[in-house]
Amino acid sequence: MKVVIPVAGIGSRLRPHTHTQPKTLVPVAGNTILGHIIDRLVEADVHEFVFIIGYLGEKVENYVRRQYPDLNVTFLVQEPREGIAHALWLAREQFRYEPDGVLILLGDTIVDVDLRALIAMPGNVLAVKEVKTPALFGIVETGPSGRVTKVVEKPRIPKSNFALVGLYKIANADWLASALERIVEQGQRTHGEFQLTDALMLMIEDGAEMVTVPVDNWFDCGRKSSLLEANARLLNRPEFLRRHDYPEFPDTIIIPPVSIGQDCQIAGSIIGPNVAIGDRTIVQNVIISESIIGSYSELRSAVMHDCIVGSDALFKGTKHSLNIGDNTEIDYS
Repeated sequence: MKVVIPVAGIGSRLRPHTHTQPKTLVPVAGNTILGHIIDRLVEADVHEFVFIIGYLGEKVENYVRRQYPDLNVTFLVQEPREGIAHALWLAREQFRYEPDGVLILLGDTIVDVDLRALIAMPGNVLAVKEVKTPALFGIVETGPSGRVTKVVEKPRIPKSNFALVGLYKIANADWLASALERIVEQGQRTHGEFQLTDALMLMIEDGAEMVTVPVDNWFDCGRKSSLLEANARLLNRPEFLRRHDYPEFPDTIIIPPVSIGQDCQIAGSIIGPNVAIGDRTIVQNVIISESIIGSYSELRSAVMHDCIVGSDALFKGTKHSLNIGDNTEIDYS
């Protein structure tokens, strides 16, 4: 099956990291967001990829070609960027005649689901997750039979709390291509953009049957809090928890799970839990937990929690030499 991955967004909610890096290449749990996505798809025997690039798209293309040279890849440029449905409309001829349908996975979304089983399901399948704030997402409504009766983007008064998580298996690929053409040609926008939910709704109104499949975990990595949550959840997967082969760093305690890149210099520090550090980073006299640190960075004399530090960054805290008498209180907060 062919997969289409839109990765054209500018990632404004992850500023300042996305000033110089596309959102999908932001590091998380020893990999990039896009690397996690591609690895899971390859494990499910998906090898044909269509990437819709835009903002800093050359970095995405260079990354994919360098890290995954054996994949069958196509890159299309979305300019201007007018929504997910517009991105897929640009790619419609890449999947319109696919006999097995098309898989669509948003490039800032990491989903825990059995992809092989989802791909093997008959018909059109929408991955969903129950959420507490449905008005912030695309929402799915279903009937008594379990079939999808309505999909709506960020409804003012939600009638369901099952959100679309950005993973779609569309068996009727030509039907989807035609629906995308209709909404773009008619200028049908919702919240100022061409929405995939509107194209899916056209298909449903024309008789297409769709069902939902729940996912175990869903990480929309478009903001700091969700990115750090994804980092912690991914680091707590068995492959990290089983690791006991961390390098020996002088006067340093490692509290698993952590991911430490190659050729790092770490001394006099406490690292973990839930910390991912990129390659060739220097960490001296630092206590750090629940954080993501990029490659080629330098951290000295700091206590850090819930932090994201980009690549090639420098942070130096303060050192104190104190001579404090009895009944003294010092508060640096």
